[in-house]
Amino acid sequence: MIGMEDPEIQKYKTPYRYGRPVLHGSGEQGAFDEKSVDIPFVFWHKGAYYMVYSGFDGIGYQSALARSDDLLHWEFYTMLLTRDLKSSRWDRNGGAVTWMIKESDCLWDCPKLRKIQGKYWLVYHSYPQKGYEEGAAELGMAWCEDESLRDWHFLPEPVFSWKEGEDWEAGGLYKACIIAHQGKWHLFYNAKTRGTHWIEQTGTAVSEDLLHWTRSPENPVLKVDAGRWDQTFVSDPYVVSDGEKWLCFYYGIGASDPEDGLYHGQEGLAVSRDLVHWEKTEEPIIKHGPPGAYDNHHAHKPALVYDKGVLYHFYCGTCQASSEYATGLFGEYRTICVAASRPFV
Repeated sequence: MIGMEDPEIQKYKTPYRYGRPVLHGSGEQGAFDEKSVDIPFVFWHKGAYYMVYSGFDGIGYQSALARSDDLLHWEFYTMLLTRDLKSSRWDRNGGAVTWMIKESDCLWDCPKLRKIQGKYWLVYHSYPQKGYEEGAAELGMAWCEDESLRDWHFLPEPVFSWKEGEDWEAGGLYKACIIAHQGKWHLFYNAKTRGTHWIEQTGTAVSEDLLHWTRSPENPVLKVDAGRWDQTFVSDPYVVSDGEKWLCFYYGIGASDPEDGLYHGQEGLAVSRDLVHWEKTEEPIIKHGPPGAYDNHHAHKPALVYDKGVLYHFYCGTCQASSEYATGLFGEYRTICVAASRPFV
């Protein structure tokens, strides 16, 4: 385990939280984000920042892009992935876009999209049934040549499935991220076991063409640790490099909190030299917020952006729903929040 006071960890900390969510559900009946928003991924493109995010309307996930000039004030831009119940496709229920392939995987480079043979690529997961994450999800991909990022072409079949996996991923797949290293593509994904009280862990696979993937024999490469704050979930990997090191920001869930009886999602960090063997920090790098905060239940699902000397850590913050907003999911207000390495002015 890596101590939180280790000098190498200090530069990855973002202790200053913005006072309000930067994005929240619309509360509009029938809107894709009626109930909540989730799973950020932020990048720079053609003179502006963009955020990939998913909305939940009570039926399932659909995904969109928001646009910003300052990383704090966001406006809806376009839909990325919508539901089509009349279709016979495997992803007819919609899905959650979680990643777009970047030019650089270095943490200290502002994220920008990479074209591969003239195409931008994204990865998403889709559930086979209506409802909140119902059924075992699989991973799909889509491409776009359009610089406005509006015209996406979704491959007809999943590119990665739990069906070829092991028991630790038999309950389905969640967030995926894709990085390039030594001439190959590396896919990181978290998956769950079957059953009501499931375990989530993170594995990896490699590919030469983005379509055919070979799982690591070391899977899961990021495991839960009994008795720790991440003893049930090690989820939503966000993998970047820093020199010869690889960093995986993730979120963990442990035992219920003795003070409030809740299970809290919190952001963690793991370090590797080879993308297979990882050493975690002893404690979360972002803990859940205090009573009354927008992230007092969960602070989870990371997305990192370094720009103009500041490291921004976006995440999904949740708290008990209140009359302040008309939206809520299972009595919970689920939003996109941000913390930074410097105070917000």
